[in-house]
Amino acid sequence: MPINLSKGQKVSLTKDNPGLSKIQVGLGWDVNAFDSGVDFDLDASVFLTDASGKCASDSDFIFYGNLKDKSGSVVHRGDNRTGDGEGDDEQIDIELAKVPENIAKIAFTVTIYDADKRKQNFGQVSKAYCRIIDQATNQELVRFDLGEDFSIETAVVVGELYRNNGEWKFNAIGSGFQGGLAALCAHYGIDAA
Repeated sequence: MPINLSKGQKVSLTKDNPGLSKIQVGLGWDVNAFDSGVDFDLDASVFLTDASGKCASDSDFIFYGNLKDKSGSVVHRGDNRTGDGEGDDEQIDIELAKVPENIAKIAFTVTIYDADKRKQNFGQVSKAYCRIIDQATNQELVRFDLGEDFSIETAVVVGELYRNNGEWKFNAIGSGFQGGLAALCAHYGIDAA
């Protein structure tokens, strides 16, 4: 039975799951029933940051154009351009023991591709969630349903894994941004150009 989190809640992943080494983060969403004339393309991205919350280099930004970090500890399984069907729309695999020591946080985000041009925002997205699965047992450990708290935002920081006294914990953030991927990149110290 997974732990269901609300916005702002934190939980230890490794304390209650000793030996946890490989996890998968699944992100999913649906688009509300209306026709804007243009398809939605949501994209999951990952930012590997130091303790200050900034990425040390562009290679610490994992997305459809850079599917894994230098250490191979974080691997994005690829872009789902439609979001159709049940289950996770995009997935990220993480090997906790391989995450470099200088990485303090791993932030999971979702953006809407070309949101401004397509006149789209997260107010038009529903049933968004993030879940963490133990890859060894295929057991869902944590689930965070984002709810319907968004309106004009075009990017969301869903949550983050972070190190705390030798443990890996998860923080359910659910914070929206305007400005899409460029705003997120600036927030995490990446030059989006």
